[in-house]
Amino acid sequence: MAITYKSVDGELNDPVLLEGILRLHHSIFGESALLEEQMKEKMKLRIEIALQENEVLGYKMGYELKKETFYSWLGGVDSRWRGKGIASELMDRQHHYARASSYKTIETRTKNKWRNMLLLNIKNGFDIVGIYATADRDVKIILEKKLF
Repeated sequence: MAITYKSVDGELNDPVLLEGILRLHHSIFGESALLEEQMKEKMKLRIEIALQENEVLGYKMGYELKKETFYSWLGGVDSRWRGKGIASELMDRQHHYARASSYKTIETRTKNKWRNMLLLNIKNGFDIVGIYATADRDVKIILEKKLF
């Protein structure tokens, strides 16, 4: 079966897709209790979703950080579907949306432990522009990509 892609602007009102994203988020990051509420708080939220029928294979979320900057917030691909180009396709779709929406920069943050995401970002034109330690002493890497 073919993989299809869906884009959602703003609140995700489809309960099947929402549950699929929450389940996948939990399987990757180990928690999802606050995600639905956090999604509602984001200005100009955009969600890219990879599907096979109604099964969520991957997702990528972002939102407007400031007038000319789009923040690539969260994303992931089901471990059974990694290595098939889904993360790259979701990123390409997000960047296309950001360019078409007149954003000049995409910013994202990641941790060293998420090496595949770090490498994907660097491979796709992101530059490391800083690092910082969180309250729990975890180091985050700040990346930025100029959109042309």
